[in-house]
Amino acid sequence: MTNVTYTIIFYLFAAITVFSAAFVVFSKNVIYSAFSLLFTFFGVAALYVYLSADFIAVTQIVVYVGGILVLLLFGVMFTNKIMTTSLRTEVVNLIPGIAILFAVTGGLLYVFYTRANWYSTGVQLQGSVVERIGLETMSRYVLPFEMASILLLLALIGAAYLARFDKVQNKER
Repeated sequence: MTNVTYTIIFYLFAAITVFSAAFVVFSKNVIYSAFSLLFTFFGVAALYVYLSADFIAVTQIVVYVGGILVLLLFGVMFTNKIMTTSLRTEVVNLIPGIAILFAVTGGLLYVFYTRANWYSTGVQLQGSVVERIGLETMSRYVLPFEMASILLLLALIGAAYLARFDKVQNKER
């Protein structure tokens, strides 16, 4: 493919990501925001693939789309009666938010065009880094990996206990 094709693909996925993220922020319906968050996560994953970061792209899809977004959707759908109530949010502080948006965008563009020294080595990365990450995780970093998994398990048990404790307490009253 030509350089122009790569540029068009990049801008297409960047536009999908930005517009769906804007819809997440400005939508008044929580369900619509959650579903547009799906497109935002997929757009970010596509940009990772475009940058040859295949492991991070797959991790983005598995963790954010497969875990967090599904959890968010089920949480919203199970805690509220979808048919009887309207799940609406109010977009407040629109003027200060837009002012902060322009300030941050201006600052980023200023740094991008005037302060950053960009260089390219011209070397294209070949192959995948997944094998190397797997070997490092299961050899040199196995203890921190297992400690993180135990910490996550304890957090899950604690969250389940807190959710259950609240229900037991309400039944006693």
